[in-house]
Amino acid sequence: MNKRHAMIAAALAGACAASTAFANGQDSMAGQADQEKCYGVAKAGQNDCGTATHGCASQATADNDAKEWKYVAKGTCEKVGGKLGAKRGAEKK
Repeated sequence: MNKRHAMIAAALAGACAASTAFANGQDSMAGQADQEKCYGVAKAGQNDCGTATHGCASQATADNDAKEWKYVAKGTCEKVGGKLGAKRGAEKK
């Protein structure tokens, strides 16, 4: 395989990965109408999305970090000890 073929293969792989990620993101958003973001309740490795320190779900490094969040059923966040908004300044270091 020469450089040109390698570049084309890489571009195609990237396009496929991006379209798959987009499709998966659309499916996961459909079931969230009855849920809300709850900060401070995610266990290490079980957060639902990225923060200023990382860009992906499942990358939380500590339990109950105030800047990490997880989707929970509406009306249950504060009952389980979480907050509906990120702690002011928690996103910046």
